[in-house]
Formats: sequence, structure tokens, C-alpha cells
Amino acid sequence: MSTKKYNPITPSLRYRITNSYTEITTNIPEKSLIAPIKRSGGRNQKGEMTMRYIGGGHKKRYRIIDFKRNKFDITATVKTIEYDPNRSAFIALVVYKDGEKRYIIAPEGLTVGQEIISGQSVAPEVGNTLPLANMPLGSVIHNIELQPGRGAAICRSAGAFAQLSGKDGKYVNIKLPSGEFRQILGTCLGTIGTVSNSDHSLEVQGKAGANRWKGRRPRTRPVVMNPVDHPMGGGEGRASGGHPRSRKGIPAKGLKTRSKTKASNKHIISRAKKR
Repeated sequence: MSTKKYNPITPSLRYRITNSYTEITTNIPEKSLIAPIKRSGGRNQKGEMTMRYIGGGHKKRYRIIDFKRNKFDITATVKTIEYDPNRSAFIALVVYKDGEKRYIIAPEGLTVGQEIISGQSVAPEVGNTLPLANMPLGSVIHNIELQPGRGAAICRSAGAFAQLSGKDGKYVNIKLPSGEFRQILGTCLGTIGTVSNSDHSLEVQGKAGANRWKGRRPRTRPVVMNPVDHPMGGGEGRASGGHPRSRKGIPAKGLKTRSKTKASNKHIISRAKKR
């Protein structure tokens, strides 16, 4: 992993920091595993703008990712490591012994030609997928299911990982990236390793146009709005806007919005510590 700085031959390049993409091996995706994406531009079915800061951006194709890793006990060989415009992590094209091709989230350290496998009792090596109950304590994992067979739901973004901290009956205890400790069924699958592209957080766009390429339109700050548009708007001169809150008046910092009767509350051992 490495980042790239530029000589300031233009104002936008002075602060721009990008990924060097040294791990990427091809820029041509597998044709059988891409699908079109319908983009709304922030409009609903009537054509009314409902999301103000979405629209434009470069045309993209969706890469169909195998989050379930349910092709058990068949080895797959890594063919390429690729960039995916739809997520922060890199993806890997793997080819199974029977000829089937699938995209997976590429873990850190995965290389072309490496063999990976999913199964109940496979070796806990980088890229292999197995039930959480069968992993050794202290394992660093990603791509974790919350419900068996439903596909990975957590630890899928660049540089993310969780750690297996204990086992308790049919559950295992997991430390999540937020610092939260949580119980997950031991029959849920997880993949060994850390998600690739950990330098993603170090990237600096350098200019507003780079966000426009991603389909993000400029965001108006609430304090410069009028009172009719936002609770933080209005006032004489440059007013602070008062306590930060949403357009509907809900406090923005520190208000707990999680339901106290949510069924999964019993599986949370300890919440994330305040930063």
C-alpha cells in the first residue's frame, strides 16, 4: 500500500494525494460479472428532487460481488486484483476449479495466483472463509455475516477488520471497528484478514471537481440558510446557529436514536467508546 503526491503544476494538484494502485493488476472487468446501475440523480418516481446533494458523476457499472462465499470445499485461484468504483475496497476475481468466476472483497496481502477456499474446517489463512466458531481466538477477520447464509454485512470497507475475542456457547464475541463488542452466531461465516486499500483514508481530492466526478453535488451549510429552510438558519450577521441539529430539528451530536426495544440489543456486550 502506498499513496502518491503530485508536483504542483496546477493549484488542484498542490494538495492532491491519491492511491498509487500498485496492487491493481488490470483495468478491464470480467464482462459476465458486471451489471448496469440505474442512477436517480436524487429524484423520486415523480421527478421531484428528494436528495439535494446527489447527481451527475462518471458513468459506472456494478460489479457483482460474492458476499456469501458459499461455494464450499472447492479451491479458487486469484486471477486479478481490480479497482471497484462502487466501494472503497479493492476486489479480486477468483476462478474455481469447476471454471466458475466470482468477485470477492480483496483482503490485504492477497496476490495473483494464490489459492483460497471456503469450508467448515479450512485453514485460517488470509482469504479463506469459515464459520466464526471454527476460528482461533484473536483472529483478525472481515466480511462477516450477521445472519447465517444471508451474506456478509459488516467489515466490508477499505482497511476494516474485526477481532474474535471470545466464545460463549453458540455465540462468539467480536470486537467491531467502532470498538463495540457484540455477540454473533458461531455458524455465521467470516473471512480471515483485513480489507485491502487501508490507505483510502489518506486520500485528498484536491479540488471540488473530483467530488462531482463521484456524483456528489455541493452541500449548503445550514447556518447560511434562512429560518424557513433550517432550524440553524437566520440571525443577524454571522450567527452560530445554536445547537447542531438536523433539518427536522433532531439534535445532531450525541442524541441516542437506537430503539430501546430493538431485538438485537441483547447481543451487544458493550457499546463503542466515545471518541
